Amino acid sequence: MKKLLVLASTLFALTSMVSADIQAPPGADYTSTRKLGRALSNILYGIVEIPETIVRRTDTYGRKAGASYGVVDGTSRAFRRLGYGFYELVTFTCPTYRGTYKAPYENCGQDGRIEMSPSQGLSEFPPELGFESYFSHTRTQTW
Repeated sequence: MKKLLVLASTLFALTSMVSADIQAPPGADYTSTRKLGRALSNILYGIVEIPETIVRRTDTYGRKAGASYGVVDGTSRAFRRLGYGFYELVTFTCPTYRGTYKAPYENCGQDGRIEMSPSQGLSEFPPELGFESYFSHTRTQTW
């Protein structure tokens, strides 16, 4: 009886320690449904890269560069995003990038902002046109 009590308490102690460490792995946010959503977003809204790149090149280099280099670079980015979209649409059920569902291209900006690397980095989702705010500007009134 004493051995059964020691065995039961040991088993209980081991199982309680095992269940105490419940954490989501780092790639838990990236699932097959997110990959499918990213694929559809890239296919449907990847064309937004053209005006977005024109505006960014105009702000950086001037109007002439925006009208020429921005159009060419934006078109290249839009086609690249379209290609990644179809690739991820076909392979959304299997983890393809280093055994995860993360985007196969460079994801710039850890806080979700639309930031681009100087070379060819794409944000995870296509850019949004118009006003963009990344900060909460709400006020609470206290009485």
